[in-house]
Amino acid sequence: MEAKQWTVQVYISEEGDNTCARAVLTTRDGTGLTGTGRAHRNPADPSVPEIGDELAASRALADLAGKLAVVTQRDIAEIASSPAPGRSW
Repeated sequence: MEAKQWTVQVYISEEGDNTCARAVLTTRDGTGLTGTGRAHRNPADPSVPEIGDELAASRALADLAGKLAVVTQRDIAEIASSPAPGRSW
C-alpha cells in the first residue's frame, strides 16, 4: 500500500503585539487550502513571542481543519447526488 503525504506549512509574522499565522495544506496533486489565525497580546501581559506564535498557529490550523471539513462535506454531497453508474451487463 502506498502512503499518501500531504504537507502543511505554517507561516508566522509578528508586528508589535499582533501575530498572524497562515497554515497552507498542499496535497500530492498540488491542491491547496489555507487557514488563518491571529493573536493579540494584552499590553498588561509579559512579552513572550512564542505564546503569540502558538496561539496564532493553533487558530490557523483550526481554521484550516474547518475549511477541509467543508470541502469534504461538499464532495460527499456531490457524490451522493450524482446518479449511480450504469451497468454494462
